[in-house]
Parts: sequence; structure tokens; C-alpha cells
Amino acid sequence: MRKVLLVSLVCLIGFVAEAQTKRYDTIRYARDYYQKRLILFKSEPIQKESIVILGNSIAEYGDWQKLLGDSRIVNRGIAGDNTFGVLDRVDDVIISRPHKLLIEIGINDISQDIPVSIIVKNIFTIIERVKAKSPETKIYVHSILPTNDRVKNEYPDAYNKIAQSVLVNTELKRSAKERMFTYVDLSAVLKDKNGKLDEKYAEPDGLHLNQTGYEAWVKHLKASKIL
Repeated sequence: MRKVLLVSLVCLIGFVAEAQTKRYDTIRYARDYYQKRLILFKSEPIQKESIVILGNSIAEYGDWQKLLGDSRIVNRGIAGDNTFGVLDRVDDVIISRPHKLLIEIGINDISQDIPVSIIVKNIFTIIERVKAKSPETKIYVHSILPTNDRVKNEYPDAYNKIAQSVLVNTELKRSAKERMFTYVDLSAVLKDKNGKLDEKYAEPDGLHLNQTGYEAWVKHLKASKIL
């Protein structure tokens, strides 16, 4: 019995040590581009009644004012950004107390092998910060979209990681009511029967959305009375 306990203890210590030493990249991709976007944002101040879309390239590449026919829409997406980047810049968004904040973030964290628990924690911290500094802002957090098999050609780090996205999404959905934000299950709209990003909504890179994908997104937001 003592031998079994000793072996179990050694295994546990080894697991903890591995978890403590495991490293992952928290830095945003394309850091020079990140800084250029921040400079651009300073020249485009957010108004109090604005609707802000905050996130990564999937947020950035949408022509939101044209898609929605609404000049109040402010695009605060940055290609390559992750939850750490959004944490760094969310105060610049909420200082103007926007009417609504739509958050779309997480796929780059998953590509960088950032643990699910850290991704969820960062998103919750973003939500808490918005509530503390702009309590009247309505918060909508999108599910992390799946990729499809084409992603392995241009973005191999994102390939075969749908399971991680599902884990994050499950926790976001479970916690939405308690943490008082609206969970937007965009994955359910854009995935195919196999749970992957439907090719009819995707660019050939298997990660980003095409025009049809953005139109389906907007249709879902309108049907859900978010916009």
C-alpha cells in the first residue's frame, strides 16, 4: 500500500511540475500591425452610443458599417490578437461607455496552445472590467468558431483544435447568466454537420469568413435582436 501511495505521489508531483513549467506564447501575432491598428484607433474615437466589435481578424475583416447599414458600428478588431491583447486595450474601448460591446476572441490563443482555463479566465476578466468601468454597456460574447481541414495549409497551429474551442464555448455558455453577459453561439450557425467551419462560409484558408459567412453572422445577430 505504501509503495502504491508513493508511486501515486511521485506521479502527482511530476504532473504538477510539468504544468508549472509548461510554456505557451501569450504574445499577439503581427505585433507591428497591432501597433498600427492602435494608432488608427486613436484617430477614430468611440462615441457613447456606439456599438463596438472587439476581437481578432475575424472581427476586423468584417465591413460592419456596410453589412449593417449603421454608422454607429465601430470596428476594434486586430488581426492576430488574442485575449491578452484585448485585456491590454479594452480600457481604451470602455472609457467612452459604448452602448453595446460584441467580443469575438480566442482562436489565436488556441493556436498558441494557451490553456483553456487561461482563455476563459481572460475573457471573464474582460467582462468584469467592462462591468466595473462601463456598467451600462451591454456585453455579447461570441463562441470561438471552429476551423476546417484547410486550415492546416496556412495556419497549421490552429489545425485539429476544435475540441479546445468547444471546451471554451461550453464554459462561456454555462457562465453567461451568472456573469450577466449574452452568449452568442455563432459556431452553431456556421459549422457543418461534422462540427467544422462550413466551407460555404469560409475563406480557402479554413479559418476566416467569406462574405457569405459575415452575412450569416449579421442575420443571426438581427434574428437574436442583438443588433
